[in-house]
Amino acid sequence: QSGARINISEGNCPERIVTITGPTDAIFKAFAMIAYKFEEDITNSMSNSTATSKPPVTLRLVVPASQCGSLIGKGGSKIKEIRESTGAQVQVAGDMLPNSTERAVTISGTPDAIIQCVKQICVVMLESPPKGATIPYRPKPASTPVIFAGGQAYTIQGQYAIPHPDQLTKLHQLAMQQTPFTPLGQTTPAFPVLTVAGKQRSSTALPLQAITIFPCICPGLDASPPASTHELTIPNDLIGCIIGRQGTKINEIRQMSGAQIKIANATEGSSERQITITGTPANISLAQYLINAR
Repeated sequence: QSGARINISEGNCPERIVTITGPTDAIFKAFAMIAYKFEEDITNSMSNSTATSKPPVTLRLVVPASQCGSLIGKGGSKIKEIRESTGAQVQVAGDMLPNSTERAVTISGTPDAIIQCVKQICVVMLESPPKGATIPYRPKPASTPVIFAGGQAYTIQGQYAIPHPDQLTKLHQLAMQQTPFTPLGQTTPAFPVLTVAGKQRSSTALPLQAITIFPCICPGLDASPPASTHELTIPNDLIGCIIGRQGTKINEIRQMSGAQIKIANATEGSSERQITITGTPANISLAQYLINAR
């Protein structure tokens, strides 16, 4: 109906990008139809809601970073002018979108305000073309952690481990046949190494970037599993990211895993710190996974 060309990116991502191409009038018409459709959805969603005020329609534009300066204007003069003349709220993100040279510009307000705002933004973009090459933003597919246990693959959904399709399990079994763990004391230079020492004096070297292999954390498999202790040795230069600011990350890991986690004080002359994890095998496995993820 608008006469514009409209492309929508693939659907297996939490975000999708709608690209509208065509003459300026066609673009404004398409934007108008999108804005009114969003308002219709908000109105419908409020029919069963107790909220008294209707939230504004919100759109996020993806704009080359080299054009954002013109959009903001000297001392913020241009963006202030657009806000005042259209009645829409306009925010330009300070950081570039991941793996791109583009920034997000968020517009919110009534559909009419949004249409007027987009018109003014298009005028600025036509007057100030992008400088240099633009690396477009591409949303990444949603990914969930995968855990392998007892030859079966599981994905984490909330607090539960859900068995994964057979293809991943077969892939894991094949990988385990082809890729034995690095023996203790022989580290691969490409990765920082996390050394895990179990109660039975068996130790395994795990690359930090690798998928961790450990017993399944499915709830209800053991009625009353006995508590045990595992020890990890972490390089000093990585301990900060595990502890977090004022201990926030390590406390988060304690709460999520249900394990007791103690970090030994730094010893003089040592480049490593010892972490002791106590709890059920499931608690320990989850704590190891979360530490490895950090």
